[in-house]
Parts: sequence; structure tokens; C-alpha cells
Amino acid sequence: MRTLVASLLLWGLVGCTAANTNTPVSTEAAHAGAPLPFIEDDYARALAEAKAKGVPLFVDVWAPWCHTCRSMKAYVLSDKSLARHADRFVWLEVNTDLTQNAAFQEKFPIEFWPTLYVIDPRAEKPLLRFAGSATVSQLEKLFEDGERAYKGGVTGAEALLARGDALHAEGRSAEAIETLTEALAEAPADWSRRGRALESLMTAMYGAMQVEPCAKKALELLPGTPRSLSWANAAMFGLMCAVSMPEDAAGVKELRSALEAKVVDAMGAPVIEMSGDDRSGLYEARLMAREVAKDEAGKKVLAEEWLAFLEAEAAKAPNPEARAVFDAHRMGAAMKLGTPERAIPALEQSEKDLPQDYNPPARLATLYRTVGRLDDALAASDRALARVQGSRRLSVMSGRVDILIARKDNASAVKTLEEALAFAKTLPAVQASPRMVKNLEKKLAGLQAEAQPAPK
Repeated sequence: MRTLVASLLLWGLVGCTAANTNTPVSTEAAHAGAPLPFIEDDYARALAEAKAKGVPLFVDVWAPWCHTCRSMKAYVLSDKSLARHADRFVWLEVNTDLTQNAAFQEKFPIEFWPTLYVIDPRAEKPLLRFAGSATVSQLEKLFEDGERAYKGGVTGAEALLARGDALHAEGRSAEAIETLTEALAEAPADWSRRGRALESLMTAMYGAMQVEPCAKKALELLPGTPRSLSWANAAMFGLMCAVSMPEDAAGVKELRSALEAKVVDAMGAPVIEMSGDDRSGLYEARLMAREVAKDEAGKKVLAEEWLAFLEAEAAKAPNPEARAVFDAHRMGAAMKLGTPERAIPALEQSEKDLPQDYNPPARLATLYRTVGRLDDALAASDRALARVQGSRRLSVMSGRVDILIARKDNASAVKTLEEALAFAKTLPAVQASPRMVKNLEKKLAGLQAEAQPAPK
């Protein structure tokens, strides 16, 4: 499920918001024998190749902390059947933790991870932007849509969908919402792109925080949309919009209940093809709904079911990289249950198996702190800081501050915050999260206020 949902949680899921060239999935060796010949973190080279070949540029914008990004790499983009599409595009992957990619992010801003782009290299204009996960078959439809938009000549609902995609990719959300709504209204009932168009509309509405219209539109359009992963994602977005509505909004409880029922339906029979990561995202959305409903008993039962599901998915993962997709989820579920220690063995195994990846020790640092193992937490933070780079370093440093405060070492916490804020100033503006910087400044101000002597 989309990083956007994960961004609302604390475990490095947002589905993963805020990758490290040392991470195994981003190395050149990892692409040896891969079905699609992705160029890594070199937009200029990829753009030049696309121009020379006269084909569009397909871009996977990702980050190593993003479990949905890693799920796509482990389970979808690695599918050998995709090899037949290798010549249709020039392929680029962009790791948003790396400062060298700041220029790309400034030109093509993103809100959710992963985001997939199809770009016209002739004008450097986005033709399509799709946020989140996709199945192999959905990905192949995106290839078709991107290629058709590049060649032009589409009409009717297809043209409106292409226009809506381009507007959203340019950050013109209000126009994108209007155009995608028009596409859905004009299209025939059996339109093959109906699910994707609805999902794109829900993404745009949620991103623009049009939460009440988003929730109502989901309920209006889901019944006429074929059951698919896009249907499930649209239901999830509708629920997230309803959960984000003010508590005193008219009809909010009824909207939440109806959309939660749609998400439950998406998880039931007939089975929708989706990854374990996608299904986990649906659990996550349902848990948020139980939380806003103040249903502690229902939340606990659901979190236990979620954790059992995740452990089963991790057990059948084909390799350590695929298994690590579920680390953030397992941590989140265990924390929701109030039993963080249950996630520690999985994270310790991931650190052993993926020794260059900063995520396992960064997450272990939080888990160890939560269970009171403060020396272990600080050591894990040291290991994460030795591996992380770029914008994600701020998050790791913020976690370290929490450990130092728990150790009652406020002087070191202040020093770490000052170092973090100084580092933030060295980052390109597009990569220094204002929310993270504000959080660091707030922590520093609080500690400095505590250090002031009480007035006489």
C-alpha cells in the first residue's frame, strides 16, 4: 500500500514518508540479470538516452525506508516477465535520500513513495504519475498508458485520464481532480481504465486534503468500479479521507463506517490479487479507523490478526530483502499491541542479513528504547548513523535524541539536536522536510527551556 498511509505512522512507513547507496537493493550488482535495465540516480544520462532512442522515460522514485518501494522491487519489478518491455522505455530509478537527486525532485516533486513517472524527454514534461504499488498486470497497463500519451492521438475518457495524470504530475491538483472526475463521468461503464482513474482521483483528492469530498466520492464511485487492487486502494483512500475529517463533521461516523466496510470487503472473497505489503496497508487503515472510533478491544484483536499475517508473510519470503519488506509493518503491529519486544528478533535478523542497510538498526534503536534497553538502543543508533546518509539522517538523529533523553543525558541530546539542525541546513531545500526540521527545533527549544534556572 502507498507510502502515503505509512507516512501517518511512526515506524518509517511514511507506507512508508522520508536511500542509501549502501543499501543492497540500490547497488548495480542487484540489477544484474534484472528484467528491466534501470539506470541508477542519473537523470541526465537517462534523459539523453531517451532522447536518442526516441522513447519515453520511465522513472521509479523510491527510498530505502519505504516498505512499499522495497516490496515493488522485491516482488514486482523483479518479475522476469517484464523483460519483454525493456525496449519500450529508458528506465531510471531515483533514490530520494541522495542529495544528487535533489534537482530531479525540484523538477518533479512527489508526495508519496513510491511514485512512478512516465516523462516525455522532448519537453521534460510528465505524461503520467502513479503513486504507490501495482501488480505486474497493472504495471503493464501503465506502460501502455504512458506510451499512448507520448504518441498522442487518444480521445474521450482516455484523453481526459492522460490529461489528469499530467496535471497531477505537474502539481496542479485541483485541475487534475476536475479532469479525472470528468473522465470517470464520461467513460462507458465497462471502461478498462475505470479502476486506475478512480485510484488516481482518490490519490489527488487525499493529497490535496479534500477529505470530505474524497470520502463521499469513494462511496459514490466504488459500486460501479470493477473489483481489483485499484478498487481496494480507492476504498483505502476513501477511509483515510474519512478518518481525517473533523470529529464534528456532519455524517462523519456513517462515512467512516461505510468505508471501513469497503476495506473489509477488499480483504475478503473473492480474493483480489495484491502483495502482502498491500494487504498490510489495508490492515493499517482499518486500525486507524478503530483508533478514531476509540474501539480499544477491536483495535487489539485486529492488531493481533495483522501481526500474525505479517509473520506468515515474512516466513514465506524468498530472500532476506523480500522478508525485510515486512519489518516496518511488524514493528508497527507489535507497537500497537503494546508488545514491542515481539518485533525485535525479526529486526535483529534483518540487520544480520543486510549489514549495510540502515533501517534495521534504526528501527531496533526505537524498539530497544521502548523496552528500556537504553545501552542497546544507543549502540543501534550508532550503527544506523554509520550507514545512513542524506535526508533520512535527520530522522535517525531525532530518534537518537529520544534515547539520550530517556538516559537523562540532556546535554548530549541538545548537542545532537544542534548537529541535526546544522546538517539540515546543508541539505537541498527540497530534501529537508520542514516538518522534521520543525520537530527538531521544538525538541531543542524544550530542552533549552528545561535547562534554564527557575526564576527566584
